Amino acid sequence: MTSERLRAAATTEPGRLQIIGAVLALLVVAFGAVAAFEIADRAAAADDVVNRSQPLSADAADIYRSLADADTAAASGFLAGAQEPRAVHDRYDKDIKEASRLLVKAAANTDASTTSGHEITTLNEELPRYTGLIERARANNRQGLPLGGAYLRYANQRMTVILLPAAERLYTAETGRLDQDNDSARAWPFFSLGLGVVTLGGLLWAQRRNYRRTNRVFNHGLLVATAASTVVLLWLAVGHTVARSELRSADVHGQQSLDVLNHARIDSLKARANENLTLVARGAVLTPDGKNDKYETDYNTGIKALGEELGKARKLADDSQGSGPVANAINGVSEWQGRHRTARTTDDSGDYEGALKQITGPKDSTGESFNRVDEALKQALAHEQGEFSRAAENGRAALGGLPAGAAALAALGALAAIVGVNRRLSEYR
Repeated sequence: MTSERLRAAATTEPGRLQIIGAVLALLVVAFGAVAAFEIADRAAAADDVVNRSQPLSADAADIYRSLADADTAAASGFLAGAQEPRAVHDRYDKDIKEASRLLVKAAANTDASTTSGHEITTLNEELPRYTGLIERARANNRQGLPLGGAYLRYANQRMTVILLPAAERLYTAETGRLDQDNDSARAWPFFSLGLGVVTLGGLLWAQRRNYRRTNRVFNHGLLVATAASTVVLLWLAVGHTVARSELRSADVHGQQSLDVLNHARIDSLKARANENLTLVARGAVLTPDGKNDKYETDYNTGIKALGEELGKARKLADDSQGSGPVANAINGVSEWQGRHRTARTTDDSGDYEGALKQITGPKDSTGESFNRVDEALKQALAHEQGEFSRAAENGRAALGGLPAGAAALAALGALAAIVGVNRRLSEYR
């Protein structure tokens, strides 16, 4: 019955106008609704990039850094003798407290059933065991007992075999989620754009049809509907293009550098811890083949990885504020390697105290070089974090107001289309 009425209506001009008006109104409303839905989804992903996934990725990197730095500080304090320097002790305590705080924060923002949730559970369970071993090492060291070195090595083993790998997996998982959110925010709203083009085509066709039948150049209602749809389509295309550009900039000029610099800083901390443990162990721990000192081998591996990461960071740095600290870090690593070779020569010649001074002393030591590298990396990370935050915030802002604006303009356009068609229908009454 309904199809018969439609066929009957389509045979008269008023009936055809009613059908055209309904179709145009439906197209405009559908365009606005789809645009609002798709952009709301992109805006939510962009908001996650700024407020959830990137902060969690940064926190995961800080958890790793804090744990690695705590292990380095513990070894440095042990080498200082029975009376651990207050500054070194405070650095260790600060690192452990920071790692604990960030783990609590991460647990509150992470589903326990996810990969990240499992890694956080592992870290929360293992961290007290590690700190307990460090306290035993300190207690024995204060009494001058050799057992202290064994406890310290065992604590380092748990750090390198359990804690740091778990922290690295957490960082990898959170960085992966950041990449997913970034990709979702940048995905083109093809359905909205296509529907917008179809809607504008329908409106232009209706106005041309109206002109050919009445010789009237403008139908104000259809003109308003066309203008509203055009604004939505341009706002959609331009806003999303800007958002994509800014989010890509955040990734290329921010997150990629942050990832490389985080790995560089971690390699630096691990190399420093192994350098200290070389003196603590005094050759007691060998590589699996029994030919080389394990900690010296691990130090060399870490320094090599650090150099590679800094080379990548230098290529990614796109301004003097980013390249300057990286250049300082590269120079610091070169200085560190030279001083380390000197210290190893001194130790191999039987002068342990001289080597200890060259490793931990306040002047002209590898410790001084390490601090130079660490401070430079800290500055580079702060700069790249600022670059990422600014670009990502701009990308999110480019989508702000678009979902609500598209819905409002679509409602206006649909109403205007109906009014415009009804104006023509009134001529037949």
